Amino acid sequence: MGRAARGPPRDTGDPAMGWVRRLSARLDEPPEVVGGKAYGLVVLHRLGLPVPAGVVVTAEACRAFLRDGRLPDGLRDELVTAVAGLSVVSVRSGAAVSMPGMMDTILNVRPTPDALEDALKSVFSSWDTPRARTYRMLHGIPHDLGTAVVVQQMVFGDRDDRSGTGVAFSRDPNTGANVPFGEVLFGQQGDAVVSGRSLTLPLRELEREPEVWQGLRDALNRIERHYRDACYVEFTFESGVLWLLQVRPGRFTGAAAVRLATDLADEGVIDRREALLRVSPQHLRHVRTPRIAPGVDVVARGLGVCPGVATGRVALTADEAVRMAAAGPVVLVRPETSPDDIRGLAAATGIVTARGGPASHAAVVARSMGKPGVVGVGDRSLSAGTLVTIDGTSGEVVLGKPEVVTAAADTHLRRLLEWADDVAGERGERDEVERLAAAHAVLRR
Repeated sequence: MGRAARGPPRDTGDPAMGWVRRLSARLDEPPEVVGGKAYGLVVLHRLGLPVPAGVVVTAEACRAFLRDGRLPDGLRDELVTAVAGLSVVSVRSGAAVSMPGMMDTILNVRPTPDALEDALKSVFSSWDTPRARTYRMLHGIPHDLGTAVVVQQMVFGDRDDRSGTGVAFSRDPNTGANVPFGEVLFGQQGDAVVSGRSLTLPLRELEREPEVWQGLRDALNRIERHYRDACYVEFTFESGVLWLLQVRPGRFTGAAAVRLATDLADEGVIDRREALLRVSPQHLRHVRTPRIAPGVDVVARGLGVCPGVATGRVALTADEAVRMAAAGPVVLVRPETSPDDIRGLAAATGIVTARGGPASHAAVVARSMGKPGVVGVGDRSLSAGTLVTIDGTSGEVVLGKPEVVTAAADTHLRRLLEWADDVAGERGERDEVERLAAAHAVLRR
């Protein structure tokens, strides 16, 4: 499984191949066909960045499977032909709309006909699991989209002590600051980062592998220039060689979205008009982040992964959170979360986990739902029913309902609102959302 095996799959030139697409810079189909994950990998190919060789099975094939209860005619043989030359592959879901952790990923698959068929069926079937359906209902995602499936050469982050895996944002998703942010694990595979089961290291620990660190920073810069936006990548490095496995725009919220927009305008990447349009009224409603007032006793401290303050009674399981939420706000406290906890995560006002980092499942879901979250607090004993308050900025957990303070507008927000007033041609006593909305109305005429 040396680097030669990661060259492109054999191009058969067979015009009858209708379910499978080779991942390359030449692929020109939308996410609705090839899924968001494959679409991002094509972007990486076009930027000349290192991507493991692979193919994508279209979402249409998934819809046919869900309708008929079997793989479409010819798909198995087509896939076997397309991945000829690869040794061990991963089989990953990749819907047009991101559904983090909700569907199956199958690793270390030998590309034999039976093994590929079983893996493909498993991933297709996971589109219709209760947790996936619940997630789609919560986020307004249609149930009939189906998922594409990416099949790629495996890269082994557990190969040796110069191997590992991680995730990275081109900028800090909590503040918007222009510094790379993320986490890394040496000697392990990517699921160890996402699950939250392992103690991750800050991204800068990659400096011990200078070529990987420099390659990642260069990649983040190139991707950010392409998207004209902050970006998020998942990566693995094997024996000191970097490979990129996934990419998407950063999707910042609240104060981070405001700072990102103003900084990109200052850097000349976008103009002020576009900066204003990138910040929504919903962002402004969360921009002045509430914080727990100083001087209270902190019973647990971890990493804040989604700003805000949440107060509620402790629920220790997802089912308990759903049940208790009928009587009042709850904070879900778990060792780590998994996709099976989705109903409890939806019912909770805040999320706390003993383990995990900024890319763990709990952190990703907290940000996607806009719920205050704290991860990595360690094995602190919090009994079910205890009233707690969490601060998703500082990572603090305190007993009871302490005083909460709200910060004044920072420099980035003040500047953005000044730009909004200039565009709207109005100044006066209006709240922040009204000032931004007035500018949006002018810009969208």
